[in-house]
Amino acid sequence: MGAVNLVNHVNASDSMDIEKNRDSGTVSPVKAELSAEDQKLAALGYTQVYQREFSMLATFSFALSISGVFATVTTTFSYPLAAGGAASAVWCWLISGAGCMCIALSVAELVSAYPTSGGLYFTCKHLAPERWVPEISWVCGWFNLLGQIAGCASTDYGCAQLLLAAVAIGSDFTYTPTNRHTVGVMAAIVVMHGVINSASTKYLERITRSYVIIHILVLVSCIIALLACTPDKHEASYTFTHVESTSGWTPVGFSFLFGFLSASWTMTDYDATAHIAEEIKDASIKAPWAIASALGFTYVAGWIYTIVLVICMGDPNAPAPAGIMNSPIEQPVAQLFYNRLGKGGGIFFTVAAFIILNTTGITAFQSASRTVWAFSRDGLLPFSNIWYKMDRRTDTPLYATWLCIIFTILINLIALGSYIAISAIFNVCAIALDYSYCIPIVCKLMGNKFERGPWHLGRFSFAINLIAVVWTVFVSIIFMMPTAMPVEADEMNYASVILAAIGLFSFVYWFIRGRGRYHGPTVKTFVIEEPAGGVSE
Repeated sequence: MGAVNLVNHVNASDSMDIEKNRDSGTVSPVKAELSAEDQKLAALGYTQVYQREFSMLATFSFALSISGVFATVTTTFSYPLAAGGAASAVWCWLISGAGCMCIALSVAELVSAYPTSGGLYFTCKHLAPERWVPEISWVCGWFNLLGQIAGCASTDYGCAQLLLAAVAIGSDFTYTPTNRHTVGVMAAIVVMHGVINSASTKYLERITRSYVIIHILVLVSCIIALLACTPDKHEASYTFTHVESTSGWTPVGFSFLFGFLSASWTMTDYDATAHIAEEIKDASIKAPWAIASALGFTYVAGWIYTIVLVICMGDPNAPAPAGIMNSPIEQPVAQLFYNRLGKGGGIFFTVAAFIILNTTGITAFQSASRTVWAFSRDGLLPFSNIWYKMDRRTDTPLYATWLCIIFTILINLIALGSYIAISAIFNVCAIALDYSYCIPIVCKLMGNKFERGPWHLGRFSFAINLIAVVWTVFVSIIFMMPTAMPVEADEMNYASVILAAIGLFSFVYWFIRGRGRYHGPTVKTFVIEEPAGGVSE
């Protein structure tokens, strides 16, 4: 067999210029010797643009950093406590985590077969009925993009909460954070993450690689410290059976279900690793392994950490400062750190959670910017020719990155309305991302077009895929319900409003531009083989 080469190719239906000249967007035919990884990408229809800098360790660390279990549980622990008390926190994590693992394994299987920066959106090209590929991939893409931006927004809002909680502890609670303070700090953090994501993939890989060790050390040391410094631990009967709701919902059993949010938000964005697949060495194997192993660790470690927090929290609804749900800093776990570990320990672990959640934010923006870039490659977004441009100095999509930065700040302005309203962003993240995953999973279940990659679920694939879909439909209904009763304007769950607004925009934009010019994920390249005697044109 002769050498394998690549030729850039543009379909007549393509509406925008693509590839080689990254700043101008113009096209020039190219032939190049391809590695095995780039042959796979070319066979899927795309030219390799990024540098493949991510090793197995860095890829696993990236996947783990997206969950950021120590920091994300710290940020969302209040939701199950308000919903149903100790039992809701413990059992909702176990149940929701199991559903999330089915989604994660299903995603990993698809990523192995189709390792591109488009993630699950791209798989619609190969799994959906050919007649409906444009419509299905359009819906999947917009859900995924909304979930990515909401994930960035909720993550960086959590960062701001943790930082200001540490400041409040350091001031001996003479300073109390306000919504305006939190939004302002959030905006500064978002801009910082944008600057970091403007660097080359090489530097982003270095930042990510060291994260996993630091994260695990902090998590283990915090668990040990809390257990060692808590004399009045709750008994097992309280930890696993005590139900107490402050949400106002009746019956309490329904309110109990709102506790699913903590695990569902922590264990979402499974396909973030897929969105950097074109930056991973041997992506069809390393990316799915990283997703499955990182989410497996998050599931187990998150449950253990949640149980420890419940054991050590005291009476959460007692008057402040003993009652962490009544903390003036509105960050219950930071208050718990202070109550059990003192001022020094409280500041240390709150700042540690802040640093870890920052890493989650950095990786979330990297994933989101690659998502915008990949969607623009196919003409999914308005002004795609701008967001698709690559910076020649860093080989990163700077315009796509800063588009994500702007919309992240804008979506978090909802927090100026009320603290409770911000929970909608957490809900939207979980709902939109999980919908974008289940669309191709349903196509896989209903069709017969899937060609599995080197990492797959074997005979368990159908059952795991089906559980993933059923779980997503069930839990998404819960996440759109108001979390507190009676419903007031400042306590409304705006997740349904945000989903409806973005859905309406994508629907209108489809009829204005998409229906006539968008044809789904498109083939930009094709592979030819050189016979031994020369080049075949």
